[in-house]
Amino acid sequence: MESLFGVVDAFFVASLGTEAVAAVALTESLLSILFGVAIGLSMAATAMVARRIGEKDAEGASVAAAQAVFVGIFCSLPIAAIGVIFAPELLALMGGEPAVIAAGKNFTRTIFGTCVFIFLLFLNNAIFRGAGDAAIAMRVLWLANIINIVLNPCLILGLGPFPKLGLLGSAVASSIGRGTGVAFQFWVLFGGMSRIKVAWHQMHVQWDVLWRLLRVSGTGIVQVLVTTTSWLGVVRLVASFGSTALAGYMIAIRLIIFAILPAWGLSNAAATLVGQNLGAGKPERAEQSVYRAGVYNMLFLGSLAVGFIVFAEPLLRIFSHDPRVIEQGSKCLRYICYGYGFYAWGMVTVQAFNGAGDTMTPTIINLACQWAFQIPFAWVLSYPAGMGATGVYLAITVAESILAVVGLWAFRRGKWKLKKI
Repeated sequence: MESLFGVVDAFFVASLGTEAVAAVALTESLLSILFGVAIGLSMAATAMVARRIGEKDAEGASVAAAQAVFVGIFCSLPIAAIGVIFAPELLALMGGEPAVIAAGKNFTRTIFGTCVFIFLLFLNNAIFRGAGDAAIAMRVLWLANIINIVLNPCLILGLGPFPKLGLLGSAVASSIGRGTGVAFQFWVLFGGMSRIKVAWHQMHVQWDVLWRLLRVSGTGIVQVLVTTTSWLGVVRLVASFGSTALAGYMIAIRLIIFAILPAWGLSNAAATLVGQNLGAGKPERAEQSVYRAGVYNMLFLGSLAVGFIVFAEPLLRIFSHDPRVIEQGSKCLRYICYGYGFYAWGMVTVQAFNGAGDTMTPTIINLACQWAFQIPFAWVLSYPAGMGATGVYLAITVAESILAVVGLWAFRRGKWKLKKI
């Protein structure tokens, strides 16, 4: 559902032209660094809350949740300042053409200026998932996305009483949607309507818990940043082939990410089950839950890949009528889908490590597969081998498939069962 924000933005912004779509693509790519920090913190929040729930320590779970909220607020402030002040420079750094920078700078400023909502949306939902309340996390994101879907066309096009803001309207709509979702999260979290309740007297910094949270999240943040910055490198390579290739890539990636939401749900479930079962002293049951999630994930993503490969062009036409964008997006969609069976296991095993509090192992795997291999391989295929942007898509598939194989091998070794948090 978090990914649906990007899909909705791409759909409504497509009517504003290729430069607007490219501006959204570059901003979303820059946000991947922010997402990396937020997701890394969320891994630690889920692991700590799940472990305390498994130990039947409700007070400890609530304290960990309160510290996660503090960390999210503090981390968002410097990132917001950088995004607001240096938006044009950041877009230029990502390879944005002058027309793209002119179209997108205010969009970028607004998204980064309200990034506290992104942090809290991730962290609060991680708390709910760690407690076993994934349904609440889903409802929060449905609410936020419904508001975004309604407001996007109203603010972009100036429908009814709404001002016509163009591309900026999409950013305002997303920020209002996320902000409303965060308000609902706090209402549930402090109102005792979930399996975990945070009391107001717990809302103060407790340094021992906070440092433990940061220690677990440190390698988690690095882990996700390795992934997200490698994707920045991929986007930078694709951008070197022009705005058309970038727009096609962005639309295809948004489709891919949105469609694999159930796979992420299974992966997050595996993380929660690993954490709770380790807390309950049942590592064998934790391991079996991961294998079961992996099989279900492989069946789901395999079926999804067939649909994407067969219907690539019609799906791209929903977002763009430019034949060049459709051609590039279709290639990207098909090449990446060829590795879906592998991705299924990679997603589950990585989240299983994180659920156990072992964020170091997937960090090393990501660093080796995505930076040491994927980026150089993508450059070789794109330029010396002469494949252009297609070489980037192929490199993604190969690198992510290798990551899945290595991740499953490391998981079967079983060292994650001994992790203490």
